[in-house]
Amino acid sequence: MKTGLILFAHGARDPRWALTVEALAHRCRSRDPSLPVQCAFLEFLAPDLKEAVASLVSAGVQHVVIAPVFLAAGGHVLRDLPDRVAGLTTAFPGLTVHIEPALGASEPVIEAMAQVCTDAVTATRSTQAQSPDPER
Repeated sequence: MKTGLILFAHGARDPRWALTVEALAHRCRSRDPSLPVQCAFLEFLAPDLKEAVASLVSAGVQHVVIAPVFLAAGGHVLRDLPDRVAGLTTAFPGLTVHIEPALGASEPVIEAMAQVCTDAVTATRSTQAQSPDPER
């Protein structure tokens, strides 16, 4: 059974917002070149979830893993995404779909974010230590 991955994100009016999601998709493809990966957006940007699934199905995918690219599981992940997925199995007979938890809720992502945050503080402290204090 051929599996594909959809990175499902909110979307925004400014198309530059999608650059981070597209960078994530690129990293996923680099890690597994045989894995079909699509981005999909809840609103404002294309493709939407159904269009992304259609693209994967046309490439022979029969099982889709959806990774919600959200910091936490709010209404979009808990209600909007399952509502959209419910119609997919009707529109694409034989398709199976698995929804992962919100990416931001996974322990490795939380750890990576904590590292970035504390590294920023360390870098700021280092810069402050090297700069002369104008108050002296």
